[in-house]
Amino acid sequence: MSTAGKVITCRAAVAWEAGKPLSIEEIEVAPPKAHEVRIKIVATGVCHTDAYGLRCILEPIDKDDFPFPGVNLGTFPMILGHEGAGIVESTGEGVTNVEPGDAVIPLWLPQCGKCKSCLDPNNNICKMLRENQMLGLMPDKTSRFTCKGKQVFHYMGTSTFSEYTVVMDISVAKIDSAAPLNKVCLLGCGFSTGYGAAINSAKVKPLSTCAVFGLGGVGLSAVLGCKNAGASRIIGVDINKDKFEKAKRFGVTECINPKDHSKPIHEVLREKTDGGVNFAIECTGNIDIMQSALECCQTGGGTCVIVGGAAAGAISVKPFHLLLGRILKGSFFGGWKGVDDIPKLVNECIAKKISLENLVSFTLPLEKVNEAFELMDAGKSVRTVLVHQHHQN
Repeated sequence: MSTAGKVITCRAAVAWEAGKPLSIEEIEVAPPKAHEVRIKIVATGVCHTDAYGLRCILEPIDKDDFPFPGVNLGTFPMILGHEGAGIVESTGEGVTNVEPGDAVIPLWLPQCGKCKSCLDPNNNICKMLRENQMLGLMPDKTSRFTCKGKQVFHYMGTSTFSEYTVVMDISVAKIDSAAPLNKVCLLGCGFSTGYGAAINSAKVKPLSTCAVFGLGGVGLSAVLGCKNAGASRIIGVDINKDKFEKAKRFGVTECINPKDHSKPIHEVLREKTDGGVNFAIECTGNIDIMQSALECCQTGGGTCVIVGGAAAGAISVKPFHLLLGRILKGSFFGGWKGVDDIPKLVNECIAKKISLENLVSFTLPLEKVNEAFELMDAGKSVRTVLVHQHHQN
């Protein structure tokens, strides 16, 4: 029996208030409106940005200064999740890029294809990111979710911690149906962010020396990017030595724990690399580590790429850092244009040019979403993937 045009009742992990565990609830998902797509979510990763959205302990700040553009802050109740993959269930009027039955990855970073950023080949920050997602609502300023008679807000335009979700048609990438959705869901955020930071933003060169700060899911993806770009030396930096063995399987050639050294870590790295690394990629979101990443780069072209999002603070850039040829830049979603590029990354996964296997530490049902957060907080998982069982009515 077709569900198109009808309200779907299904399960979702609802965040009722900041800092509290998520609650598995029966919700109603309204049909998609014009230029919207309703997706049956098959699998979704649990990312640090989900934890950030849940724990939003910041004071209200100006949206132009917000560290994660497009992340709605404090709009409870809401359905988190932004690293998913699924199958199109139905489409609203005017949707031409996907149709029911297509395998897709929802995109928290839209690609409208029309704005100044989308028309610039070197810019992936579509203007629709800010215009639509800060409020936690669809473009018409309403939600497609209700629970217990209450409106439930969307999160990052995706809300993948639900068996069904509704997204804008500019926020969905059609992918090859042969792709394993419980793996390629990671392309929705973490993997693409780290891998692209190395490939697109740093533009790591063959035989170069790289340092990657933070060996979580994003950092290990950056390591894979460095390796695939031909780096000859990849130094992994983390204060959790339990991550080192796995990091070496990803391609790290040596690991350094700042706790093991009395000198600042940038001095240690400069000594070990005869004056500094060619490329440093920072994946922690820690202001002090960002400073270290910049200062461990060699003069004359050493490049530091900032990937981690910091809620507040600033790093100090001495003029001579730049005058001597160091380069400091940021990377947002790995520099990818989601609609165009994510399908290509999926194809590389299918062709086994990219392996996501070792990034998935645990696969759990939606009911164990809070356990997934605990595993992440304890540093015991690179990524936990939640697989939906689908009990819709």
